[in-house]
Amino acid sequence: MLNRAKRLALAAATALALVPGAAWPQARTDLVVGMRLEPPHLDPTAGAAAAIDEVTYANLFEPLTRVNADGKVVPGLAQSWTVSKDGLTYSFRLRPNAKFHDGSAADSADVKFSLDRARAADSVNAQKAYFAAIDTVETPDPQTVVVTLSRPDGLFLFHMASGDAAIVAPETAATNKQTPVGTGPFKFERWVSGDRVILARNPAYDGAQPALDRVTFRFISDPAAQVAALKAGDIDTFPQFDTYEALPEFRANPAFMVMVGSTEGETILGTNNGRKPFDDVRVRRAMAHAIDRKTLIDGVLFGNGAAIGSHFPPHRAGYVDLTGMYPYDPEKAKALLAEAGHADGFETTLKLPPPIYARRSGELIAAMLAEVGIRVKVEPMEWAPWLEKVFRGKDYDLTLIAHTEPLDIDIYGRPDYYFNYKSERFLKVEEELNRTQDPVKREKLYAEQQQILAEDAVNAFLFMLPAATVQNAKIEGMWLNRPIQANDVTAVRWK
Repeated sequence: MLNRAKRLALAAATALALVPGAAWPQARTDLVVGMRLEPPHLDPTAGAAAAIDEVTYANLFEPLTRVNADGKVVPGLAQSWTVSKDGLTYSFRLRPNAKFHDGSAADSADVKFSLDRARAADSVNAQKAYFAAIDTVETPDPQTVVVTLSRPDGLFLFHMASGDAAIVAPETAATNKQTPVGTGPFKFERWVSGDRVILARNPAYDGAQPALDRVTFRFISDPAAQVAALKAGDIDTFPQFDTYEALPEFRANPAFMVMVGSTEGETILGTNNGRKPFDDVRVRRAMAHAIDRKTLIDGVLFGNGAAIGSHFPPHRAGYVDLTGMYPYDPEKAKALLAEAGHADGFETTLKLPPPIYARRSGELIAAMLAEVGIRVKVEPMEWAPWLEKVFRGKDYDLTLIAHTEPLDIDIYGRPDYYFNYKSERFLKVEEELNRTQDPVKREKLYAEQQQILAEDAVNAFLFMLPAATVQNAKIEGMWLNRPIQANDVTAVRWK
């Protein structure tokens, strides 16, 4: 016989089934994602700000290939590809039924347009170097694209998975900054400037349909407001949550889930190697010795971070631990400064972008440098002027930023990059790396590059930015780690 509890449960279920229109509670199909920074626009092929990809990558725009939650390159707009034995020819087969959000077909002509646009002389692509090896792009039929390189590029498929390589249509490319049109499972619905961007499910998407009907990205810069919004339920998930001091409180509340994973964000004290006195390696090494990384990580990240000694993430194959090359040693720093002709120190300026980690780290580092005689004037900046003056204009002494692009050690070989760093030794290794496909050999070359950067103390290498996410405990499918700068919600659902 059924016991009393089971009889009551059965009776309740039967009664509900007999009520016209009655149904079991349905899981939510909307999601509100919190972000600290609002993107300057929504075209990932025309801007360096990570916030652009955090809204659009995989959700709205698709590259030929894409990076998944595990950091692996998987099919994107291209469902398959082959690579010639010499590593110079890539043949991509596109999804046959892919369409842009305006209903037009996404075919090989759009891919050719996108790649040619990204590598053109007047390109405004923030990662134009990703496309530099492309010699020709051919379109033998609407579903086939053949890309021939002028030289081998061991990271070509990886770079083609970036937001910078998103495939766009010539008819809408000029207006993607404000009204983006991609091929992804979500389409643009509305942008309320200063507040939110709303995406709606794309019913015409040719791949797996997401569980969510609508996703809202809300921009909340104030740390106290971020915490309050999560507690009030106004925000469902907050990736890149950087109010680290609040994590213990959320961990103690069963209504929330806290995840702390890894990112590609090498956080550095960026240094203008082309400006005096930073053109002297002794000065750069002195700054590296003057910074107490443990105190920095404890004070800024509340212990949620790992120190680094070069520009490479510890979780990637090929990493070399060089954190011991410049131990915290103020006396050594003073001696190096004296050797470089700055026994009395000098004055300099530190320009800080908006993120909390940058502002907090900058104040601590300024105090540490002052202890060895380097008198730092701290200048907080908003993103637009920082990008214009520091990143593009190279008008700075020092800055502090996390470089979140994956496997981006190659930036140190770019002749016009904002560090103003020039090293034939580094370039020689980079050239060999570009010719090398074998994973083991590539790891050794990455190790050589890390050693060179550390020896040259190009920047003061600080820590890896952690990926902390605070969210409603009923959400599943958000990424733990951030192998690429993205808030991919295509597999997110409510339990």
